[in-house]
Amino acid sequence: MGDGDDREPLDRATADGDSLEHAMKDFVAARPQLFGIAYRMLGSVADAEDVLQETWLRWQRADRSAVREPAAFLTTVTTRLAVNSTQSARRRRETYVGPWLPEPVDTRADPQLGAERAEAVDLAVLLLLERLNPQERAAHVLREAFDYPYGRIAEILETSEPNTRQLVSRARKHLKAARREPVSEGAHRRLLETCLEAARTGTLSALEDLLAEDVVSYADGGGMRGASRVPVAGRERVARYLVAFAPRFWPDAQVRWVEANGRPAVLVRRDDQPVALLCADVSDRGIERLMWVLNPAKLAPYVAAVAG
Repeated sequence: MGDGDDREPLDRATADGDSLEHAMKDFVAARPQLFGIAYRMLGSVADAEDVLQETWLRWQRADRSAVREPAAFLTTVTTRLAVNSTQSARRRRETYVGPWLPEPVDTRADPQLGAERAEAVDLAVLLLLERLNPQERAAHVLREAFDYPYGRIAEILETSEPNTRQLVSRARKHLKAARREPVSEGAHRRLLETCLEAARTGTLSALEDLLAEDVVSYADGGGMRGASRVPVAGRERVARYLVAFAPRFWPDAQVRWVEANGRPAVLVRRDDQPVALLCADVSDRGIERLMWVLNPAKLAPYVAAVAG
């Protein structure tokens, strides 16, 4: 066998290695945006990471020489996988014990979570996105958070541009009807601070003054003992609920102000162990939603990210 024959497999292996290294660079460059899309679609860090893993495998297997815009290809694959994943995620949530809340993320390093705008990252918005069908959700995320043109969204979702405009319009109308305009970050923190103090002291009248008339409190414990298995709704009921569990929940608890999904939040610890993340949705009427993340499976990754 001649020297040229010996070199040919080596040259091919070198070329394949260089190609895979370039593929990895393209994927890593697009990754923040890909994660931002998948997480907004699914409301779960673990599910979003699963989608990104499958996207990477498909990118490895693709004929990359025929792909002119790697980021566009990766975005299309990620979005379509996320649309498909919403079906299985919805089935799992039908058997979830108690209220389901999106998994919180630490947004200090990237407030917009890979997007052009910090849209659809607030925990309350992610919760409301669950009410949209997968196509509406994808169209809303790509348009409102990533500022994609309607024509490009239509290509990704394999539909027409007029239908894409309708999907985005329906999503906007639904979210606008379901949620009032949020207050500024400063006003949000001030109201949540006051609510926290009233909750810790069990001051009923102060709580009623802070809560919107149709406020809802969600406690996502994933079936853990002590977490309410149904949402508590209405100003009086939520205020009395907070007062009732104050003597059991707050003694010996330490609180730390953190950022979760772009908003001030409260991390509660007991014996140096995280027990809850309290998030809120606040409008000019007061606190519209209280969201208690108690499920250890959702708390642990968030706490690790904050500590890091």
